[in-house]
Amino acid sequence: MLIPPAVPSTQPAVRLDYLDATRAFALLLGIVFHASLSFMPVFIGWAVQDVSTGPAVAAFVVVSHSFRMELFFLLAGFFGYGMLRRRGVGGFSTSRAVRLLVPWVVGWFVLRPLLVAGWVMGAESLRGDASFWGGIRTGFESMRALPDGLLTGTHLWFLQYLAMVTALALLGRAVLVASGASGAALMRGLDAAVARLAGSPVRLPLLVLATAGVLWFMDTWGMDTPDRSLVPHVPVLLIYGGFFGFGWMVGRQPELLERTSRLSWSLWAAAVLGIAVTLGLIGVQANPAHARFFEAHVVFLAGYATMMWTLVLLTLGVFRTCCSRARPAVRYLADASYWMYLAHLPVVVWLQVAVAEVPVHWALKLGFIAITALAVLLASYDLLVRPTVVGQVLNGSRRPRVLFAWASRTRAVAA
Repeated sequence: MLIPPAVPSTQPAVRLDYLDATRAFALLLGIVFHASLSFMPVFIGWAVQDVSTGPAVAAFVVVSHSFRMELFFLLAGFFGYGMLRRRGVGGFSTSRAVRLLVPWVVGWFVLRPLLVAGWVMGAESLRGDASFWGGIRTGFESMRALPDGLLTGTHLWFLQYLAMVTALALLGRAVLVASGASGAALMRGLDAAVARLAGSPVRLPLLVLATAGVLWFMDTWGMDTPDRSLVPHVPVLLIYGGFFGFGWMVGRQPELLERTSRLSWSLWAAAVLGIAVTLGLIGVQANPAHARFFEAHVVFLAGYATMMWTLVLLTLGVFRTCCSRARPAVRYLADASYWMYLAHLPVVVWLQVAVAEVPVHWALKLGFIAITALAVLLASYDLLVRPTVVGQVLNGSRRPRVLFAWASRTRAVAA
């Protein structure tokens, strides 16, 4: 049988350093993405709109939103299958429950009042009378409305969806195992199909066509953010589940990852074309009366799906080329990035509110917010997370401090 019952493997895990770097990039890009939203040239319902805005911010938001979380889900599927083989179904399920569900639930109760406080302060700042402590008080008072809004309204929705697609993957595997020889034959066929797809010139058109078909059912042009309800948003679940499943299937044949993400001029050209089409047509969505609204929507979805897949594959290829050697700093940042993304949004929003009325160019303020937030989050990881039970939940084990240990040694040598 090709699909044996998963039992823990005695082989140690092999870390692929370029995938560590890629995962860190995807999560840290999300921090910069959120930091940029207050500088959008049109109000999008964010906590605050800065006095300085720019169209370049809108382009960055559209492009980065199209692929960063898809890349994360693909890597989650790839790493997930490897963990399943090493730990077995029981160990894998326990690990995923601890690493996904605990941060989702605990993180929501910790972060929700802080985010509400940020939105309150942002609204007040537009009137010029923001009060930090007043916002904090209102934020915690908002928790009295529970259970209304429970586990919704934060950036932690991705944990819910990752838990769902992981459960679906385990369910699908269980069905195939229970099917015996027919399940094994189906799995062999799927493996062969993925292997053929990885090296086929029609790989990208097929992936784009399937993805664009699902994007048609989104509430907006492009990817929706399903943060307002616990009811699964089916098109979003299909997109992220598709990337997770792709990573899972490639994880069964890891040699395919290099073939799939091989850099080529045609892939770069497709990415440029996809970005150009997307940015060129994005404005039409606001005008349903446009004479070519339907045609523009169809072409936009093709461009958006092309941009999504090419940027995912190019990112994998670039990091495979640049970060193939083991680097302690990269591994440290990969470990830290999960905590940094989980905890970043209140820090980012509060910084956005603090500088919103300062008459300085948006690029300088965005740089200040991003660098300050990353520094605060990295320091909090090293001091409060890495050697504690929180680090054990997020990273699988407690690990010694690095930054603060280095600073202590430096002070000791200087003394």
